[in-house]
Amino acid sequence: MSFDPERVRTVTFDSYSTLVDVDAAESALADRVSDPEPVSKLWRARSIEYTFVANHLDAYQPFYEMNRDALQYALDAHGVDLPREERDEILAVYHELDVFADVREGIERLREAGYDCYVVSNGNPEMLASMVEHADIGDLVVDTISADEVRTFKPAAEIYRHAAARTGTPIDGIAHVTAGWFDVQGAKHAGMQGVWVDRKGTPWEPFGSDPNLIVESLHELADALDEA
Repeated sequence: MSFDPERVRTVTFDSYSTLVDVDAAESALADRVSDPEPVSKLWRARSIEYTFVANHLDAYQPFYEMNRDALQYALDAHGVDLPREERDEILAVYHELDVFADVREGIERLREAGYDCYVVSNGNPEMLASMVEHADIGDLVVDTISADEVRTFKPAAEIYRHAAARTGTPIDGIAHVTAGWFDVQGAKHAGMQGVWVDRKGTPWEPFGSDPNLIVESLHELADALDEA
């Protein structure tokens, strides 16, 4: 299905990998791990996998705790033994991840065009508050909407429907912007238009439906909405 800018009233954004760069977490491991890249990648992969499993086992816990467990597994898998204090210092990097260069100006363009903007994320409220502050977008987003509010992670339809209710927008009037392929599919399944931010030039997944729109930056999304 192609992108229909005429339908869009509200724009929601994922947080991690979409607005802020989770790959920057590797730097927090660099002083403590001889080869930080594979540890960082396993950490991120496991944190997402845990959310998928939690949805099916009714085993919700805040994403920060999921991230803590995932970090512990990644360190264990690579034979790294760190005291709790150092693990907590690594984990805290999620409060100050690097912000993608187009984020501030891209969201500004959307706000100036009349679109209400929200963050919809697996992150718990404390994580999202620090992310918004660090990204300097508090004056641009109306609010953050956390999985913690429904105790269900993406891509379950419940979180997207909850987001629509929180924004006061019919679900088909929302464009959800995310770097996560599963997040695109979850948003589309729930009734939103799914916009995939492909900053790395990676191929789209052969499984499931295609995004309504693929962009390399938030400026391209603003350009597409200008057509409305």
